[in-house]
Amino acid sequence: MTQPKVAYTAQLQAGLGMLAETRALLELWQPGMDRTSLNKVALQSGRFPNVSARRLQNIVGECFAPRYLVQNGAPAMLLKTLQPTLSGYVLEQLMFLYTCRATAILADYVREVYWHAYTAGRPTLSFDEAHDFVTRANQDGKTRRSWSLGTVKKNAGYLNSCCADFGLLERGKSRLWKILHYQIDPQVAIILAYDLHFAGLGDNQVVNPQGMQSHAADWALFGLDSTDVLNELKRLALKGVFIVQAAGGVTRVSWQYKNREELTDALTTGQF
Repeated sequence: MTQPKVAYTAQLQAGLGMLAETRALLELWQPGMDRTSLNKVALQSGRFPNVSARRLQNIVGECFAPRYLVQNGAPAMLLKTLQPTLSGYVLEQLMFLYTCRATAILADYVREVYWHAYTAGRPTLSFDEAHDFVTRANQDGKTRRSWSLGTVKKNAGYLNSCCADFGLLERGKSRLWKILHYQIDPQVAIILAYDLHFAGLGDNQVVNPQGMQSHAADWALFGLDSTDVLNELKRLALKGVFIVQAAGGVTRVSWQYKNREELTDALTTGQF
C-alpha cells in the first residue's frame, strides 16, 4: 500500500535554501535542543545581527526545525558532525535532501518538472512552468486549503529560487532560469542508501525510487530511476561500503555498517 500524499504548504515563504543560516544554526545546536531552546541560543549568540527576533524565530521554527530536528534531531546530528570534514557541495546536497523531505511541494516540483526538463535536454526552466505546477496543485486539492492567486504566484517563484539556492538552477531573470548540471555526489549516495536501510526499507525498496515508502523516492530528487540507483550502488560497492548482488529483479545488499554511528565514524575518518 502506498503512503498518503503529504499536503502542500506555503512553508517556503519562511525561507528557501537557507544555507548560511543552516550552517550557523548547526554550530549552535546541541543534541537535545528543541526549536525553542535553539531559538533562544541563536538570539543570544550575536550570530544574526541583521535578523529581527521575529524573523529568527521563523527561520528556526519554520525552516530549520522541520528539516533537521525531525527523528529526534538525527539530520542535525549528522550534518553537525560531518560539517567540518565534508565538502560544502556534499553538505548542500544533504540539506537539499532534508529540505525536500520536509517540503512536499518542492520535492514533487523537482521530480516532476525540473528533471523532466533536465532529461529532455532543455537549457532553461521558466517561471510559467512553476506557476502552472502550483496552479494545478491548488486546483487538484493538493494544498491544505485553497490558495489565492497571489499565494500561487509567490510560491511559484519560491520553487525556482529554492532550486537555485541548492545549485539545480542558475540565478537569473525572474521568469527564466538556466538549468545547471546536477548529479548526486558519491558520498551523498552512500549516506542516502544507508539512511533508507536504517529506516527499515528492504533491499529491493532501497533501490526503487517509486517504492512503497515515500522516502524511497528520495533517489528521484537526484534524477535517478531504479536502474540508475542499482548501477550507482554497484559502483559504490567498489569502495567496500557494502556488497551488492542483483539477479532476476531481486537485489541483495550486505551492509558494512550496522548503525548510523558506524557510518558517521567512517565518513569523518575518511574511510571513503
